[in-house]
Amino acid sequence: MYKPTIGLEIHAELNTESKMFCSCKNDANETRPNINVCPICMGHPGTLPVINQEAVRKVIKTGIALDCSIAENARFDRKNYFYPDLPKGYQISQYDLPFCKDGFLKIGNKKTRIRRIHLEEDTGSSMHFGGTDYSLVSFNRAGVPLMELVTEPDLESGIEAKSFAQELQLILRYIGVSDADMEKGQMRVEVNISLSDGKKLGTKVEIKNLNSFRTVEKSVDYEIKRQSKILKDKGKIMQETRGWDDGKEETFSQRIKEESHDYRYFPEPDLPPLVIAQDFVIEIKSELPELPQHKRERFVREYGLAINSADVLVQKRDLGDFFEQSVSELGPNIPHKELLELIKILNNYLTTDLQGLLQGKSLKAKDFLITSENFAEFARLIHSKMISSKIAKTVLKEMFFSGADPSHIIKEKGLEQIDSEDEVKKIVKIIIADNEKAVNDFREGKDNALQYLVGQVMSKTKGKADPEIVRVVLKQLLQ
Repeated sequence: MYKPTIGLEIHAELNTESKMFCSCKNDANETRPNINVCPICMGHPGTLPVINQEAVRKVIKTGIALDCSIAENARFDRKNYFYPDLPKGYQISQYDLPFCKDGFLKIGNKKTRIRRIHLEEDTGSSMHFGGTDYSLVSFNRAGVPLMELVTEPDLESGIEAKSFAQELQLILRYIGVSDADMEKGQMRVEVNISLSDGKKLGTKVEIKNLNSFRTVEKSVDYEIKRQSKILKDKGKIMQETRGWDDGKEETFSQRIKEESHDYRYFPEPDLPPLVIAQDFVIEIKSELPELPQHKRERFVREYGLAINSADVLVQKRDLGDFFEQSVSELGPNIPHKELLELIKILNNYLTTDLQGLLQGKSLKAKDFLITSENFAEFARLIHSKMISSKIAKTVLKEMFFSGADPSHIIKEKGLEQIDSEDEVKKIVKIIIADNEKAVNDFREGKDNALQYLVGQVMSKTKGKADPEIVRVVLKQLLQ
């Protein structure tokens, strides 16, 4: 049995207005090629880079969020390598003096150490055309601020690697440093993986440019199986860079892996060393919002939510914000038990029925008409049994499309719940008279017959009868 040792390198494009070393627009949505370019990001001779302070600020903000030590002294370095969409023939990056070091990210009971977070510039993007002997390059992306995070090799499976990447994406979005949209290439994951027999670490293999969480997990799991088979057959693992074929769901060899000395790093001669003032770090730290893990813990502690329910509200930040606003509208001095029951109703309808109506849209959209005040009132009406769960769905749908308050909808459409026992009795007697077979089945001990009769009453009243009262009355009359 071989033990996997896995480390991640994750690149995220920062959402600054301009590029890293020039004033060209940083726009991931630009589809026209070579629009956001200038002599600086195209690497023309005689041009000089200027550091984007906002990009530096965002990297430090990420480091603070991930419990990193922030460097007092940092420096940019020149990383030399040839690539078709690297216009300068080198990349301005950081080598031995990055902005952030020695942090960690804890997910559940798993603590993954972070070795470093540094800042560099992105390359351009190549477009390959099947069946042709040429490719085209757009330099719109060249020079975009690119943050790279490197973990220690603390991960041991595909699911752990995926979970780390997902939580990091969430943090980057919460603190507002990157949109981290993997479909747009704003976040890319590279995996370093080796297998050991417990005595010493194995040979490291890198899997490059993984652009979805699914491929992160699948590529790791595939590589564990591939390397295990080679080792069992007494073969030798090559230190190499591999890619992922999504169609075949397997990795493939790209090239022999380079070592750091192959890049011939040296201090960037066109940029000065940086001194990071402590006041600057304190100012950035004060801007941090509540982070996802702290929010999960608080939702469980304050609102009595299950961890899975809390996680949904944290993952979908607009839902979480609307949930808290609605809780605040429930009113003061509510007994604790009743408050928890109301919160449960809010959470259930928010994460199921309301999400279904939204069909993927955000609650922050202009055409979302339900107010937190009306949603809280909706929960109180359900809790007080003014409306049944069936009627509640009708009311919520009307609230969604009209924005009206629930009490107005109930009154206007005559949806008040029938909770008078005498009125329920009249309807139950009709149902008993019309369903002789179900009545006989019940008296013969078939429990499903009672549920059928309850359903018939609810249908007759169009969901307005209180199902508990219906059940009690049915049993009384049938016995």
